[in-house]
Amino acid sequence: MRVLLAGGGTAGHVNPLLATAQRLRERHPEAELTVLGTAEGLERELVPRAGLELVTIEKLPFPRRPDVAALRFPGRWRRAVREVRALIRERGIDVVVGFGGYASAPAYRAARLEGVPIAIHEANAKPGMANVLGARWTPFVGLSYRSTRLRGELVGMPLRPEITGLDRAGLRDDAVAELGLDADRPTLLVTGGSQGARSLNRAIVAAAADIVDAGWQILHLSGGRQTDFEPATVPHYVAIEYLDRMHLALAAADLVVCRAGSLTVSELMAVGLPAVYVPLPYGNGEQGLNAADQVAAGGALLVADAGFTAEWVRTRLVPLLRDADRIAEMASASAGAGSDDGSDRMCDLIERAAATRRQS
Repeated sequence: MRVLLAGGGTAGHVNPLLATAQRLRERHPEAELTVLGTAEGLERELVPRAGLELVTIEKLPFPRRPDVAALRFPGRWRRAVREVRALIRERGIDVVVGFGGYASAPAYRAARLEGVPIAIHEANAKPGMANVLGARWTPFVGLSYRSTRLRGELVGMPLRPEITGLDRAGLRDDAVAELGLDADRPTLLVTGGSQGARSLNRAIVAAAADIVDAGWQILHLSGGRQTDFEPATVPHYVAIEYLDRMHLALAAADLVVCRAGSLTVSELMAVGLPAVYVPLPYGNGEQGLNAADQVAAGGALLVADAGFTAEWVRTRLVPLLRDADRIAEMASASAGAGSDDGSDRMCDLIERAAATRRQS
């Protein structure tokens, strides 16, 4: 089986692609996998690091206003599609698998013109433009969330083995020791991602003493771009700018305060961690939608960025931290709302799509 995996740009596109590729290689050791991306996205570093070949095309955003870029778009689009069609013929591709992002739309169009089946994974509750386009040309569409408004089937999020195989209880003592935490206190993990989130950082630092007084400790991943960050100076508070072994943080955590990116939400549900989500205050609102399934199940709270203040932490979060029974109920609800077999279910979808090529 010769597979072209298209996608990239952000971790939300690249990581599901890599998780699916890894599982495909395990299920089909003889498979030939090629990744199509751009030279600007995270795939430039992550794909070669995973031992996969990366072929790049021009980054081609859809025009959103009538300007010079919009006038140039049709010609650039046709060129990108021609390049992918040539790649499909050269490699004898059996199936094109798209994960959204700039490289996916030309790949879908090229596959359509070449008569090659398409499989799609949509990571967000609100589908992106590329996947909305591609879904017109294939019945093989995998969704991460029940609430996603796109015709397809629920497969969940393809996740890396470090998450799907994470034994939080078994790893907790080692994780707590390595991170400099107290084994006798529950842990509030606060993270705004690798870049950090100023609103989360400020509110947590201001209310850190109240959180500690509730009997908890704080593992605060502040993010690498928050140059004005000043950590709290209370006991039972550990600040780390960036942690590349996030499975340790997840093993140590009992509740998480974070943004609601699709990958983050899926990982927390897969490992059964309750959360307080503070979606990004800009974009098209997809982060709030990503959290909808977990919130509806009772495993998470959703707070607007503007509303996540030190006062909210003191009056809403601290009482929750004092309610051990509710925290346990939220953890159980989180585990029930998610899945950890998204990679296998996405591979099933790809195999079914590829089979239509062989049948024809």
